[in-house]
Amino acid sequence: MADKRFAIVTGGARGIGRAIVLALLKQGRDVMAIDLNEQALTELLQVVKEQGYTVETACIDITKTEILTKTIEDAAEKHNGIGILVNNAGITRDKLMMQMDEPDYDILMSVNLRAAFMASKVAVRSMLRAKWGRIISISSVAGVMGQRGSANYAASKAGLIGMSKSLAREVGKKGVTVNCVAPGFIETDMTKVLHPQVREAAIAVIPMEKQGQPEDVAGAVAFLASDEAGYITGEVIRVDGGMAM
Repeated sequence: MADKRFAIVTGGARGIGRAIVLALLKQGRDVMAIDLNEQALTELLQVVKEQGYTVETACIDITKTEILTKTIEDAAEKHNGIGILVNNAGITRDKLMMQMDEPDYDILMSVNLRAAFMASKVAVRSMLRAKWGRIISISSVAGVMGQRGSANYAASKAGLIGMSKSLAREVGKKGVTVNCVAPGFIETDMTKVLHPQVREAAIAVIPMEKQGQPEDVAGAVAFLASDEAGYITGEVIRVDGGMAM
């Protein structure tokens, strides 16, 4: 029988986040999706219902530390702990570094990195008590190899990798694993608006010569959340069709 440990997914309403929520539900998890987009959360509830599942939702701004902390603490109390945390929420503010304003850097780091730090700090407490847990952060190939016009984004995603490896060393002996999944060029709302020539250029450097799907990323997350991945920690699994190899 599938494990019923409770999972939280930030940025869980759309795209990769939604696919992760559905993958964890199919594993038999109880899931809470956190997102700022109320309409997208409503759509998620409908999609989940149509597939025969239920999901909890929380519409909050994860850059508000007190609100994020309370949401996770309340969920942990309600569910007698948090078994899985997926730090998926992320934004972009792409510009060449010389043109990038400080607010573009600060807000992106607040969403992509600082919120993941705070969520992990709170969630890991119950994991340590239970001597079992999975923290999985969604990084990016941009954090592995850099990306022109995305210095802030690449920095935040590289930061997730460094933070995850450090935390993995701190909590591994307690049965808690900490890993990253680094997607490449995945078909989401963010990439659908790109100019066709930009899309074609990106696909041209991918050995598999196609975009990935959100479900490809979700599959890697579901594996890392499973008991079968219990001896994997501090790793970065690239889901990129060979883009960054």
